Parts: sequence; structure tokens; C-alpha cells
Amino acid sequence: RATATMGEAPEPSPQAPLAVLSKVELRVSCKHLLDRDTLNKSDPCVLLLMQSQGQWTEVDRSEVIKSNLNPVFAKIFTVDYYFEEVQKLRFEVYDSHGHAGVGTHDDDFLGGMECTVGQIVAQKRVTKPLFLKYGKFAGKSTITVISEEISGNNGYVELAFRAKKLDDKDLFSKSDPFLEIYRIDDDRSEQLVYRTEVVKNNLSPIWEPFKVSLNSLCSCEEKRKLRCVVWDYDSRGKHDFIGEFFTTFEEMQKAMGENKVQWDCMNPKYKIKKRNYKNSGVVIHRVYSFLDYIMGGCQIHFTVAIDFTASNGDPRNSCSLHYINPYQPNEYLKALVAVGEICQDYDSDKKFSALGFGARIPPKYEVRGARSCPRHPSHPPTGLQGVVESYQSCLPKIQLYGPTNVAPIISKVARVAANEERTKEASQYFILLILTDGVVTDMADTREAIVRASYLPMSIIIVGVGNADFTDMQILDGDDGILRSPKGEPVLRDIVQFVPFREFKNASPTALAKCVLAEVPKQVVEYYSYKAFPPRCPQPETPDSNLSSPQ
Repeated sequence: RATATMGEAPEPSPQAPLAVLSKVELRVSCKHLLDRDTLNKSDPCVLLLMQSQGQWTEVDRSEVIKSNLNPVFAKIFTVDYYFEEVQKLRFEVYDSHGHAGVGTHDDDFLGGMECTVGQIVAQKRVTKPLFLKYGKFAGKSTITVISEEISGNNGYVELAFRAKKLDDKDLFSKSDPFLEIYRIDDDRSEQLVYRTEVVKNNLSPIWEPFKVSLNSLCSCEEKRKLRCVVWDYDSRGKHDFIGEFFTTFEEMQKAMGENKVQWDCMNPKYKIKKRNYKNSGVVIHRVYSFLDYIMGGCQIHFTVAIDFTASNGDPRNSCSLHYINPYQPNEYLKALVAVGEICQDYDSDKKFSALGFGARIPPKYEVRGARSCPRHPSHPPTGLQGVVESYQSCLPKIQLYGPTNVAPIISKVARVAANEERTKEASQYFILLILTDGVVTDMADTREAIVRASYLPMSIIIVGVGNADFTDMQILDGDDGILRSPKGEPVLRDIVQFVPFREFKNASPTALAKCVLAEVPKQVVEYYSYKAFPPRCPQPETPDSNLSSPQ
């Protein structure tokens, strides 16, 4: 979680020794906030300000909690504490408005409270009323701040959780689960340690890994009990309880040696009412990383598919996107080399596959689906250079035509990936790079193919070449929502990354590669975690370890 360090240590003077610095964690919650929204409840966010030389300066802010008048914020504020200084703090609560962010208008202001770091530290728990401007009470609104000193033996630990077969709480779709972790203190009160993001429409979610201090997690006591709760998110704030389990950090650490540890997610009401009730799903603490799979012998197999439709222009014309300039590579080659140079390091035999679509193939000049690029007879298609030469040599032999059908390309690679999936090992993962100059003409079939491919060990990168309007292509990139097939079936994983090449025209090749490949490690881990395939043990290199090419 993001933290902010506040306050500056005073300059030492000959008369006084340098102050001893301590760090303090502050947790914030509110009750009975004003309701500023007409249809829903307020969406509160807390701003933390510190006074310096008579001026209030914002130093940090919490997350926004949707539709909740009694929020418990997961954000932990970290401040520097000096005993001999009066460190004035101000907490301001606002009603957030989505993309517009936290407003500063009077209508958005839900109340504020001033205190000092010393007051919070001395009392450990401070609850005060919130005030509007001119000293007016904000109704019955209160804010509670809990302080905790960060001890000297404090460290940070990374945790990563996923779940399987959670109960479905939604009528027309699947649950939208998130996980909360609470620390149980000596007085039996519970402190929220962390709240994960919401994973939409998924009964087997994989939550993002996160780091938390041992002080926050368990007060640096490995045997301290923790309560973990899984909820089904509701935009109106009325989250549905799925289940809970109790554990300790000591128990979580078993995953380090055994790769994973899991708990039954239990709903006590169901346990009483249902005779054969087993659980409401399973929550697993996972520790595998992308490097675990790579060092375990997982190979990244790279396939490039190139658009040979007529809209690219005659390759003999210098205005064509396929024009081969001996002094300057075209956009297709720039994109191919930028991505291929990264992927080739993870493929032991360096045998890439080069496919084309949209061309008429001699001798009958028929339009066919995904076809391998003709290869230069004196240069086998080994390595990136072999793919580049295959591309350059095939241009004079084909006729650019159409249409821009991408689904056959995806399906072709998916068939090979499906064969790999049957091995039930984390041995090969497939990256398909599609280079195209326009919006695909078989959008419905392409969406269907992507949904099918999301269940397989593969990722798809689409780079738009040229100056066409690629707005419709953003549909395939699930960043702004969940991609669905024409029948409404959602993708299992977000496996598509789309970028227009023109955004990187004046940048270095590494900038394009970083952008399109940044999500691949996460996608690899997501797939093998979902399948529960552990990394293989490192294998010695053998002459027979070649990868098969898509057929």
C-alpha cells in the first residue's frame, strides 16, 4: 500500500540533541457520514493534511469507498513522530465523484477534524465529531483514528491469494469477490489490515499480490489470529457475505516451503442449515512468480501474424506500409523486431512461426486463412532474423488482397496451445503478435476465438500499423471492461493487449516492447495458478527439446 512520510526533523542545535524519530501508522474509520448523493449513499475518501508554517498541505489520501456512510478505510497513513514538536494534523472527508475525483466544493465536503500526532499517540484511539465550515456539526458524523508505533523488528511481507469455486451470489452473473484481512487484537477487537481489489464476474478469482508490514498484519506476532472474509461486491455498498476463515501468519508461511496453503471458506449459517455443507469455496495462498515458471523450464513460444490485405498499399510503392526501404525498416518490421527480441531469449530452440493473412497465394492466387510465410531456401526460419527474411522474401510472391480476418490466426495458435494444455505441465506458453493496418472484419468470430483462447496458455498482442482509426479495436483489449463472446460468455482472463504503433513512432523500440509485454508475466502466472500447475523442476538442455510450430 502507498505510504507517505510526513513532517521534517528539526535542525539540531548546539543546545539540544537530535530528536529520536519514530514512525507511527494511522488507521481511519468514520460513522454516520452525511449523505450527499440523491440516488445512492456518499462515496467517501479521507484526505490527510499537515500544518507547516501556518499552511495546510495535503500529504496523502485514502481510497474511495463506494456508497458507504460508515466506512473503514484500508489505507494506512504513516507519519514521522517527534515528541518535542506539536505536529498538527487535519483529516478531511469528501464525497468522491468517480473520474472527477475528490472535489473541494462545499457540497462535496462531509466534514473535517483537527488534532495533533501527540494526541493520537497518547490516547492510541481518538474518536471526534466531524465539523463543517464555520464550526457547524456535520450531523452525527464521527471520525476515529487509531495509532500504532512501528516497532524496530518490523518488516514487510508479500502475500498473494486466489480462490476456487466460491459461492455464486448473483442471479444473472457470477459473484464479484474481494477479500478482507482483519487482525484480532488482545481485546478481541478487529483491525482491518488489507482489502483486495474486486475481481468481476469470477468464482475462481486471482487477487493481485500485495505487501503489508508485519506490524500491521500481526503486531509482529506470528501466532496472532487473523480473520479473512470473502465478500461479493455490490455497487450500492450492500456486499454479500460469501464466507470466512481464520489463520495466522505462521500458517501462511507454510506456503513458502510447500508452494501453497489453503483454507475452506466457511459460511456459519450454511453450516448449521445444510446437512451436507462442505464449504463456500477454497482460498489459497500462492507464492509462485513468473520467474519461478521460467526458471522451472517454461518456454515462451513466439508467433507473428502479418496483415497482407490490399489496404496496406502496393509493396513496390514507397507509400506502402509494406515498402522495403534498404535504409529504414517499415513499421511492420519495427514492431516485429521490438517484441521478438525480448521473446527470443525465452525460447531455447529459437524456432519462431511466421503467419500471414489477407493475401492471394500463388500459383492459383486463392485467398486462404492463416498461412505460413514462404521461407527463403538458403535461410532456415531460425531466430528473429529468419522471420524477418521470410517476410521480406514473400512480399514479391504474393498479391495483397483481403479481408482482415483474425479469428483463423488465433484459432490456429490456440490449437497448438490446447495440445500443450493436455500435458498438465507449465512447460510452454504461447505469445501471438498480430500486426494489422485496420480494424478486423470478423469481429464476432474474433471475440469468440479470444474467449476460447483465454482458457489456454497463450497471450495475444495486437499492434495497429499506419494511421487508421483503431477505436473499435479497443473492444478486444479488456482494460475498460470484460470482453465477451457474441453469446455473452466472458473471457476467463484478460489476454489481449492492443496498441497503435503511431503512439511509439518517435520512441525507442524498447518503449513499444515494454508497453505490450508488461502484462505477459502476470498473464502467465494467472493461467498456471488457475490451472494449479506448479513450476517444473529445472530440466537439463537436450537436443530433443524443440518446440512445435502452429500447424
